Amino acid sequence: MRLLLVEDTFDMAEAIMIRLERSGIACDLAKTLDQAHGCVDVQNYDVIVLDINLPDGLGTELLKQLRSRGDRTPVLMLTAQFSVDDRVSSLNSGADDYLVKPFDHRELEARIHALYRRDKGDKSEEISLGDLTFNPTARSVRVSDTSLNLTRRELSVLEMLIRNRGKVVSKERLFEGIFNFEETEVGMNAVELYVARIRKKIGGSGVKIETQRGLGYRLDVDG
Repeated sequence: MRLLLVEDTFDMAEAIMIRLERSGIACDLAKTLDQAHGCVDVQNYDVIVLDINLPDGLGTELLKQLRSRGDRTPVLMLTAQFSVDDRVSSLNSGADDYLVKPFDHRELEARIHALYRRDKGDKSEEISLGDLTFNPTARSVRVSDTSLNLTRRELSVLEMLIRNRGKVVSKERLFEGIFNFEETEVGMNAVELYVARIRKKIGGSGVKIETQRGLGYRLDVDG
């Protein structure tokens, strides 16, 4: 999952990013509206976490612009305002959810995953394919009754393939889902390495990952 965090308070932003990146979410940080515009102009995101009060304006301005151009990326608003009017205004502007500061980072992570699941059309907590069961909230994978040990990035790649099962996912899209703008030293070949590891670990599950030459990868159930 690729996420944009728009938050100008450094300590809060750092704590959020550490938490989310540990769970396999690639995070880009924008500290101003201007930086946020620059990010959304060049990168597609799975979820945006957007603070309302920023140094150069209101986060709702970005939200309204996204919705006016047809961008339906799930947006979770962060606000220090307790006013019902402020929260209602954010939702009416197109926000999908909101959290009032201070908040528990576990709740933020859970709400992000819920928005991602809803956007992808998966309402169930668990996704089962063949003998493989994936729980995106618990970040766990089982084959039959055996738990698999996958790294956070392997889990993220597998999740993207599962949520797009039956469809080809480009190597570029997988790369963008696990690395942020700061990780410029990583090459595209890293994706091939993660896919190879996943194939080995899910062997015998009845789930296959096919390489589509020049296009990307497709996950599907055998047979």
